[in-house]
Amino acid sequence: MANGFIVIKDRDWEKADSGQRDWMVFNTLKSIDARLTKLEKRPFYDKASSFVGGIIGGASAIMAKWIFFRE
Repeated sequence: MANGFIVIKDRDWEKADSGQRDWMVFNTLKSIDARLTKLEKRPFYDKASSFVGGIIGGASAIMAKWIFFRE
């Protein structure tokens, strides 16, 4: 579980009773919810990264036009 995903093997799923299966599904959904909540809490960082990336991309497009498409 180092990467945050819960991996359930087929043999574990087949041997589990319905209560254990429900618990596995609940834990997986809870993990997904926690990760999404963490992602939703950082909108400023995402917007700032997009803004800076747009500036860098725009500047490199202008430079490429000047270098390669001179008439």
